[in-house]
Formats: sequence, structure tokens, C-alpha cells
Amino acid sequence: MPIIIRLDRMMADRKMSLNELAETVGMTNVNLSNLKTGKMKGIRFETLEAICRALKCQPGDLLEFTEEE
Repeated sequence: MPIIIRLDRMMADRKMSLNELAETVGMTNVNLSNLKTGKMKGIRFETLEAICRALKCQPGDLLEFTEEE
């Protein structure tokens, strides 16, 4: 998949646990974990906004595009 989710890196930088972020954003731990591991096929802008707000970051800090070979 050419989009890499860097949520774990941002959470570590902000010293925020999965449980704390899930509660702040209003997501279940399972859904947030699936997003973190790249198992989700998409994300709503509303959810992305809430995560960025909670982590005080930009969408580009969470998502990275790589070329497929």
C-alpha cells in the first residue's frame, strides 16, 4: 500500500497512549489500532481532523506517500 500511516510515531512523540487518544478522539481502541497498523482502507476527514487536533499535528505528519515498485 503506497500510503504509510505514521500515527504510532506521532503518539510516541506526544507521549500519548492508544487508550488516551481513542478517548480524546471518540474512537474505539480497536478502530484506532486498525488505523495505526494500516488495516483500514480509509479515514474520514472528521476523524483525521480530531486526531490532528488531539496530537497537535498536521495531516502530513500522520500520512506518507511512497511509490510502489
